[in-house]
Amino acid sequence: MLTAGIIGLPMVGKTTVFNLVTNAGAETSNFLSGKTETNVSMARIPDRRVDLLSGMFKPKKTIFAQVQFSDVPGLVRGSSQGKGVGNQFLEGIRNADLLIHVVRAFNNGNVPHVDGDVDPLRDIETIDMELLFADMELVEKRILRIEGGKKITKENAAELQVLKKCYAALENEVPLHSLELTEEERGLLVNYNMLTEKKVIWVINTDEGQFKSGNYPHKKEVEELAAQRGIKHIEVCGLMEAEISELPPEDRELFMSDLGLTELGVERLALAAYDTLGLISFFTVGEDEVKAWTIHRDTDAKRAAGKIHSDIERGFIRAEVVKYADLIDTGSMARVKEKGLARLEGKEYIVQDGDIINFRFNV
Repeated sequence: MLTAGIIGLPMVGKTTVFNLVTNAGAETSNFLSGKTETNVSMARIPDRRVDLLSGMFKPKKTIFAQVQFSDVPGLVRGSSQGKGVGNQFLEGIRNADLLIHVVRAFNNGNVPHVDGDVDPLRDIETIDMELLFADMELVEKRILRIEGGKKITKENAAELQVLKKCYAALENEVPLHSLELTEEERGLLVNYNMLTEKKVIWVINTDEGQFKSGNYPHKKEVEELAAQRGIKHIEVCGLMEAEISELPPEDRELFMSDLGLTELGVERLALAAYDTLGLISFFTVGEDEVKAWTIHRDTDAKRAAGKIHSDIERGFIRAEVVKYADLIDTGSMARVKEKGLARLEGKEYIVQDGDIINFRFNV
């Protein structure tokens, strides 16, 4: 199961974003509540291709790709030293494949900022440092455990060397994704799930005025920092999108049209998370079911078949592949085949995003 962890300071709109992307309905608050629970729910990845395929085949079931989202309690400056609710809840997202940092840009006198004023750049630095301190604590504990053991094996010695290199980097405020390590050295760290190694998306949560004007405090500096670090950033007006989500579908489209929106920020977030995780979708279609299957880019046909069932992978013969665009252009599978646009591919074929596949197998 692919997972994304939502992090940030308290009262920045983390749970609002979580609810918008998952429809979970988790409780939100306008004040510092000392929340200690982590919200977990599945998010549907919006895909107009699935909608069109469902309209074409009219199946009994339509299934979109999904990613699990976790919303952890807010961190404050000094969480690593136990301030606020501490940072122990970060352990709940160490296994996350991606971190989504919700950054507050909005002004709202009824929702006080934990640091007294709105400054997205400062808040980004605060959370970055808390992630770094959490990794330092983990690395330090492991170093002490190895050095305190009765016998240091050859494997332990190699691990210890890499851990000390990591600790030195973290002490100098260098996140581990920026540390030059060999593939073998990174392999020794794989089970630690270091937070500063993970890919990040910033979600800038604006108010309605900022969203309409396209501006918020320190926007230029945030964009420059994102470009420098290669981080995707998305602007969302959480409060406005929460109001839109409660409207009937016909009113929702009208409201979005008035704002000049073709898609919501949370839809862009879901797609950005999918893309940042290096994921694509292939489809299976029929009267019973239209389904989007999630695989990593560069997955071959045989391994893609295993996503459906291990028997299909084991007994793989051929993959009958139709391009989504060809099916939409011709209007039916029959026409696709008449035009010779359906191809039989072997096990080494690299599945492309949007492929419609029927696997032939024999067990």
